[in-house]
Order: sequence, then C-alpha cells, then structure tokens
Amino acid sequence: MSDQQPTPPLSNEARMRSHAPLIPPIELSAVYCMRDPDDADAVLGGETPGFAYARDGHPNAEALAERCRQLHDAERGGVCASGMSALAAAVLAITKSGDHVLVSDQLYGKSIRLLAGECARFGVGATLVDTSCLDKVASALATRPKLLVIETISNPQLRVADIAALSKLAHAQGTLLLVDNTFATPTLCQPLTWGADIVLESLTKMMNGHSDVVLGFLGGAASIWERVPSVISTWGLAASPFDCWLALRGLGTLEVRIERASANALAVAEFLTTQPAVREVFYPGLPSSSEYALARQFLSGGFGSMVTFTLAGGRAAATHFIRALSQAIPFAPSLGDLSTTLSHPESTSHRGHSPEERERLGIDGGTIRLSVGIESRDQIISALAAAFALI
Repeated sequence: MSDQQPTPPLSNEARMRSHAPLIPPIELSAVYCMRDPDDADAVLGGETPGFAYARDGHPNAEALAERCRQLHDAERGGVCASGMSALAAAVLAITKSGDHVLVSDQLYGKSIRLLAGECARFGVGATLVDTSCLDKVASALATRPKLLVIETISNPQLRVADIAALSKLAHAQGTLLLVDNTFATPTLCQPLTWGADIVLESLTKMMNGHSDVVLGFLGGAASIWERVPSVISTWGLAASPFDCWLALRGLGTLEVRIERASANALAVAEFLTTQPAVREVFYPGLPSSSEYALARQFLSGGFGSMVTFTLAGGRAAATHFIRALSQAIPFAPSLGDLSTTLSHPESTSHRGHSPEERERLGIDGGTIRLSVGIESRDQIISALAAAFALI
C-alpha cells in the first residue's frame, strides 16, 4: 500500500487555469444544486453569479449571448428560443396596454402578424409605414409610438434601411428603434453603432449557418434591459442548451461564411440580370439598385447572401423553374444554410398577406428568393442556367 497522500481536488480557479476545455461543454441539466438558502437567495437575487433553473438561464445560453453581445458591441444581450420569440420578448418587455408601435411594411410576414395582429389582443396598437420614405416615417412618429421596428435588409425585397436617419427621427419623438438585423448579421452591420436601441437576430439563419437550430438573439442598452430577462423566463421563451451549443459553434465560421456567400450572391445577381426570363432582380450590391448607396453606407464587407428576382411568367413560370432546380437547389422556406436554397414568398413567408398587400410590396407569383450558400459560384450559376433553359 502506498504512503503517498492523495492529491487534493483542484479548485475551480485552478481547473480553469490548467484544464479548461477548449470547446465549451453542453450542460443539459434543467436544475442546479445550491449549498443552502443563503446561496439560493444570492443567486436568484442576482447578487452572485450562478444558475438555478435552466428556464432562467444556463451556461450554454450565457456563452452564446455573450458572444453575440460582443459581436454587436451591445451592453446587454440574451438568447431566446427563436427569432420570433426574441421579437416577442422585446415587445413584452417594452410595451404595455395602450401603447403603440410603428412597423415597417417591409418586415417578414410573421413579424407583421405578431406586431400588427397578435399585439392588438393585448391592447398594443400598430401602424404600418413605408420606412424607406423618411417623410412618411416622420409623420407617423408624430403620434409618439413606443417602438419603431425595421429590418436592416428587408425580406424579401432587400430594401436597405437608413438606420441613422430613422434613429434620429425616432429619438426626437421619444421612440425606441428596434432593428431586425437577420439578413445582414453583425459581420455586415451593427445597428447599435448607428443609433438603434435594440438589435434582433434570428440565429436560426446565417449566424448559426447550418439549418439545425431555431434560436434568436436580442441585444441593447442597459437602460432598456431591466425587464427583458424576466420576460424571457416568465413567458417561457428560453433556449435549449444543445441549440445554444450548436449556434456558438456556428459563430466560429460566421465571418468567412458571410464573406464567401456575399461574393457568390453578387455573382448570382449579376448573372440573373442577363436572363430574358427575369423581369427584375433585387440585390443591394448591384450598382443599378436603388439601394446601392444606402448599402455602401451601412453594410461593411459585402452586401449579403440574399438575392430576390421575379420571373416574367408569374406563378406558373416560378413553379416550373423551382421544380427544374429541385435536385440542385432545394425549395426550403428558410435561409442561411451552407448550401444555396430558394423560397417562394407568395406561398411561404408572405402567404398571410392579401394579394393587394403583396402587389404593393412588389411580390407576385413569379417572385423567388435565393439564399446563396458558400459552394462554388460556378456550380450555383450552372444550376440556374440549366433551369432557365427549361422555361
């Protein structure tokens, strides 16, 4: 029997110095043990760091939120179970019955449904406005709404917001500006640096980049953050540890993915402008685009991975084209994957809009939205060319 004394266990501090895992582990526990009631009071009261119940927070959510917060240079940040739950968290934390929100009419369809439909059931009114027209925004802000909600790059027409001007107009009326930055990601734009109060990301999309999680991020100033953590917990909007772990892994390649996908998207947009079957191409990186000047001002390092175009033959042509592409470019009603996918706004993201509303937004049966991936641009363009040859 050895006389050697057993090695004492390492303290947490020593373990962090000498044996910390390079990759943060997944911590799937729903609940955390505490020493005694005093410890519980300190953790639950926010006096000391720690976790009690995963709906209130857990290590993987904290690590992901902190990384996203850094990318946006935000004072505070939190993750939610989806981009829509992040939007819901912002509205629930900031507004109350009797308040009003001003909503860009270019927003994602479900965002409009939440803000202009569901919120009305709780006494929060909404007005839609064309946020590309600053005079219309200024007029609508005269009612002093609590919140103005826009997208950096709109879905699906890819209109670029003048964040600085909209922020100035909103703040002059005491209105907070929330920017959905999903199509840009913090690689291309950091709305908080342009005057926004709150930034939202659907981490499901380009920030995760692998189409295997559903998550959202909300970030902003400390002055407006007081109620956000409580809302996320109380309304059950928290994210799962495994999804947070996957998304944090995806962020490791965000910059190189966005750089490659943006370059591919520009090449695809240029190709589409040469096709007789295409009536119109929407991409802010094209010098001919009405959005080009704003895109150069607010987007840094590229113009994004989304390209929208409209076929002259309408819904019938789009259906034929999409079927012809199905083996090479799948029809998948989301975006941000490593590989190129396409979507059809009339039948997916904007199906809840009336035909008149879609017409006003420039969406018809021939409109197709491409989410351009990081594969060879020649491969993408060859697939598109083969499909065009069949219509």
